[in-house]
Amino acid sequence: MDKRTFLKNLMGASLATTPFYREIQKLSEHYAWQSDYEFAQNDDFWAKIRKDYLLKPEYINLENGYYCMLPQPTLERYLERIREVNYQASYYMRTVQSENKAKSVNALAELAHCSNEELIITRNTTESLDTIIQGFPWQKGDEAVMSNQDYDAMLNMFKQVEARQGIALKTIDVPMDPSSDEVIVEAYRKAITPKTKLLMVCHLINITGHILPIRKICDMAHGMGVEVMVDGAHAFGQIDFNMKELDCDYYGTSLHKWLSVPLGAGFLYVKKDKVDKTWPLIAEGPTKPGDIKRLNHTGTHPVATDLTIMDAIDYHKVIGIERKEARLRFLQNYWVDKVREIENVVINTPTDKARSCAIANVGIRGMKPSDMSKQLLEDYNIWTVAIDGAGVHGCRITPNVYTTTQELDKFVKALKDMA
Repeated sequence: MDKRTFLKNLMGASLATTPFYREIQKLSEHYAWQSDYEFAQNDDFWAKIRKDYLLKPEYINLENGYYCMLPQPTLERYLERIREVNYQASYYMRTVQSENKAKSVNALAELAHCSNEELIITRNTTESLDTIIQGFPWQKGDEAVMSNQDYDAMLNMFKQVEARQGIALKTIDVPMDPSSDEVIVEAYRKAITPKTKLLMVCHLINITGHILPIRKICDMAHGMGVEVMVDGAHAFGQIDFNMKELDCDYYGTSLHKWLSVPLGAGFLYVKKDKVDKTWPLIAEGPTKPGDIKRLNHTGTHPVATDLTIMDAIDYHKVIGIERKEARLRFLQNYWVDKVREIENVVINTPTDKARSCAIANVGIRGMKPSDMSKQLLEDYNIWTVAIDGAGVHGCRITPNVYTTTQELDKFVKALKDMA
């Protein structure tokens, strides 16, 4: 078997050629006349999507933010790829592994609206951003700015760099319910000094669902000579955006969240002119100037996951990011609007609906988040996650495209009972 034939056999038919895809596409085209908002409430379409998920009947899953499970069409393709790679073994690894990974990089770059020379596949957001934090050309006395609401893994890496290289860390609190974008931008601006070299900011804060004005923050920081690194763990695949329009210097995300790729996949975006200044997390051999692959030495890893990225993208595209975002925002607003004014219920997510999408955080006054999540599971069969820190006390609620309003009605009833 020659290399071209083998590559074709391994890749197999695209998910876009399967009966499932054609059926969804036909249904989508049938309702093409509907606005995104109307489509978000189209029970026929979303009921079809729900059938693609194998859901445990023991509980209602409202904790999709950690890991969004694969729909069955994507899962079947993943299993096919595992079997094929296992069957071909070292022949695959030594012949077409890199070529196939490049195809996934190209597909991701197209979806992110950036150059394939600025993007690498990683294992997750933590690996992506820690590559930048530890690899930044720090000098003793340099400063970095971040928020208390940022993810622990990145804050811990900054603390390690602080201890090893003598940099200084400055943290802010992101306003919970800002009256304007400028309030947020100003909070970061006030923390910047002439010694500040790097600013880390969440595109979408994982514990509250707050979407931050990244382009405005980048414009402000760049005007003060500061580079910007964005934690996009929960943004990619959940909200529609263009990497070039954000104009950040670095961007990391996890693909196993809202793109529903198998566990163990993320990406790192690095502006072309920043590639050579960054030290890799794992050393690579000599590369040409500007070659981002110098930051992507991974050793031997589960390559079937890389291949399945393209299948997940196919599934994502058949829904459409505009419709997916509209559906996720509709689901969040559906339950939040029903409980926001209830006595003893505390919503830790902005009131401006444009500042959040799928994720929201809710607490019960006087109740510990851990007790709240425990009661939701034990008494109401609802699975959530407790958040108790950085000024946020409640449970993070993350529905997915398969979630129904009937399930959310049960959650609303539980909150009313508990409050």
